[in-house]
Amino acid sequence: MTARPEPAVASDPIVRFVGIGKTYDGANRVVDDLHLDIVRGEFLTLLGPSGSGKTTTLMMLAGFESPTFGEILLDGKPLSKLPPYQRQIGMVFQNYALFPHMTVAENIGFPLSVRHVPRAEIARRVDRALDMVQLGGFGARRPSQLSGGQQQRIAVARALVFEPKLVLMDEPLGALDKQLREQMQLEIRRLHAALAVTMVYVTHDQAEALTMSDRIAVFHRGKIQQLDRPERLYETPVNAFVARFIGENNRFDGTVQTVTGTRCSIRIAGDSTIEGSLASPLPTGTKVTVSLRPERVQIATPGNTIAAIAGCCLAGTLREVIYLGDHVRARVALPGNDDFTVKRPIDEASRLPAIGGAVELAWMPEHCRAFAREDTAV
Repeated sequence: MTARPEPAVASDPIVRFVGIGKTYDGANRVVDDLHLDIVRGEFLTLLGPSGSGKTTTLMMLAGFESPTFGEILLDGKPLSKLPPYQRQIGMVFQNYALFPHMTVAENIGFPLSVRHVPRAEIARRVDRALDMVQLGGFGARRPSQLSGGQQQRIAVARALVFEPKLVLMDEPLGALDKQLREQMQLEIRRLHAALAVTMVYVTHDQAEALTMSDRIAVFHRGKIQQLDRPERLYETPVNAFVARFIGENNRFDGTVQTVTGTRCSIRIAGDSTIEGSLASPLPTGTKVTVSLRPERVQIATPGNTIAAIAGCCLAGTLREVIYLGDHVRARVALPGNDDFTVKRPIDEASRLPAIGGAVELAWMPEHCRAFAREDTAV
């Protein structure tokens, strides 16, 4: 991940969700007591599994859904009585939503024509928008004459052409193949940096969120579980749901035995004790789930010794090695976890034993995070 500037403190947010709730049946809340400030100029991603409330939140901001409770403010003004076309918000959908009977130029110029912008100005701004998405000269074509990636670029250009205060994107890359998707991620980031426009982006793809965002709001059951920069979400998740949803992790269940500051010892299956760190203060005797990232684990073999920290080491048996080009994935059987995964650089592959051989795994205690067991509910 590329380091990005810290988002400004939201003392004057462009968007503010104040106690927002949404229910369709009067009993179950799709979004539950949401308080969220969106910083002017930031790229904020709403991330979560299907049904977590992220898309409903975006649709309420766009004006296509109405909150059941609370208020949404844009530049300090309530949005509840404003229809979508009066909100000065650009929208990009997953299915592009281009008009098939219009040319590319007419599609991009449509938001300007409905605002009664003069024709000469529309033509100038359409040309500028086409150049911005690197499709200059495509204005006379129809959407059916474009590839999926080109159509999505046109949809982005249409959302930006009227210079909105805010651009919302709902799973905009979901229909693209992997290579094109990754290319468009970088293209959208480039546009965001060049235009300094506020963007709110919805996805269920955690890798996409990590790649593109200044901040990420992780949704689950209608609530934000954690709102943070990508690297903090990955390295210091606040609960087991965030740890599991953001990236890969190995999990143990256990019980806290001792606590010294944020460091703890945990009794796990097989009567083993390991050292880790607490995500939040917990007393001894608490049942916990422990999360350990595959790339944070080292493998010791007879020909590859490592300096193990007391309590941060487990013996196991190598079950499988998968070659993935720049690294290998090793599956190790451990007490209480027969499917423990380790990611190591490719140059360590030759030092691994044969399948069925003994290995020793080691880690730093700060990379082994323990969460109260009730946090694992999904």
